[in-house]
Amino acid sequence: MTAPGGPAGAAGRGTTFLGMPATAPPGVGHLRGDEPFPAAARRALADAQLRRNLRHATTTIRGKSGAVIGEVPDWQELREAGRAVKTDTMARLPELLEQLEAAVTTAGGTVHWAADAVEANRIVTDLVRATGADRVMKVKSMATQEIGLNEALEAAGIEPVETDLAELIVQLGRDRPSHILVPAIHRNRAEIREIFLREMPGVDPGLTDEPAALAAAARRHLRETFLSTRVAVSGANFAVAETGTLAVVESEGNGRMCLTLPQTLITVMGIEKVIPAWRDLEVFLQLLPRASTGERMNPYTSMWTGVTPGDGPQEVHLVLLDNGRSAVLADETGRQALHCIRCSACLNVCPVYERTGGHAYGSVYPGPIGAVLSPQLTGVADNASLPYASSLCGACYDACPVLIDIPSILVHLRGQAPHPRAEAAAMAAAAYTMDHPALYAAAQRGARLTRLAGPRGRGLPPPLSGWTASRDLPDPPPQTFRDWWAER
Repeated sequence: MTAPGGPAGAAGRGTTFLGMPATAPPGVGHLRGDEPFPAAARRALADAQLRRNLRHATTTIRGKSGAVIGEVPDWQELREAGRAVKTDTMARLPELLEQLEAAVTTAGGTVHWAADAVEANRIVTDLVRATGADRVMKVKSMATQEIGLNEALEAAGIEPVETDLAELIVQLGRDRPSHILVPAIHRNRAEIREIFLREMPGVDPGLTDEPAALAAAARRHLRETFLSTRVAVSGANFAVAETGTLAVVESEGNGRMCLTLPQTLITVMGIEKVIPAWRDLEVFLQLLPRASTGERMNPYTSMWTGVTPGDGPQEVHLVLLDNGRSAVLADETGRQALHCIRCSACLNVCPVYERTGGHAYGSVYPGPIGAVLSPQLTGVADNASLPYASSLCGACYDACPVLIDIPSILVHLRGQAPHPRAEAAAMAAAAYTMDHPALYAAAQRGARLTRLAGPRGRGLPPPLSGWTASRDLPDPPPQTFRDWWAER
């Protein structure tokens, strides 16, 4: 993909060029963990409260989602339509992005191209500084979490205020999101009450842990921010190339306040969020709420096209973010991950995620989609354990509203992951043995002798011990198929 762009604070043709298949830069943003998934998952599995919180939340969401999906007679046809639109988009991404840029510019907006997280953070920081503001309010955004925008703003002396309730909980708790849709899914209401009492200025000391009371406390806390902050930063669920329209869907209304009240609105959007035409929204606005929150439609769907004099933000900026997406696009198998509409349906059905939570993945994108997207954005070597954070049960594929074949991508990425020399040698020896019938027959006879070594569940010596560290070694059958066939 070759989409030209300009320097921070200016649109048009310049020195920044997207499309080179480079991965997201290390040391900035939240795509890489400090430890491999198995180590982080082992610690999460020992947290009984975390597992109870996750089980309750994912079970509730699955039940609601399944009920509203069951009401739609053409759900499978909608899924096929969503996949078709996304496939077409990826095939024409350069063309559609330039069409989007032209439409946004014509409508009075300004488009900036960011090759990576470093450039995106610099663009946004410079735009905020140009307004003279020292505080911004933020709409929930995975893209800004991905690039570490909050940290970049704070380093520049600018205070970011999360307005989504769950993101606010995470921010006040000095925590990290653990779910795409519900960032504070790992917290129960008693824990949230403690965070509010400890961190929220002016909160009532008698605050209870009733959801309505917690929401009211957050509303009072945010009201002053909405009315006094002149700059807002958002993400985008969709961007329509045909019209230059950006769309954000949400359930609380906080996003609507951020998108309409400030003087300046800055949107950071991954380049894969573009869709060709206005009518394509018909498909995704049916798929997304049912698959994500278990609602028939999103309570708040906000759309804006450039600048309307006297109504809403009078300075509108769109930052188009690559940050490794061109590298994903270059992989014919892995590019399906760019179809993701961030519904989190795959997380809610994944048995691995339900037991470990999102923090174990080390990336702002957890669960099955994170296991295929994060390694591609960073380079598989930087996230080599994530493609193995799955049992390959296929539940994620069954739940995905745009039919991303996550299990196939996981297997594909496992083939790209670096492997220890001993493991590679063992696999080469196994391949050679299986390719020579006499050796294979001898190996089968030798395997039967292991029945004398002890009960089922015994391990194997290194380097094969990696296999039996997390699974039982089954007893070999008393008779091989070849022997059984020979007798008959």
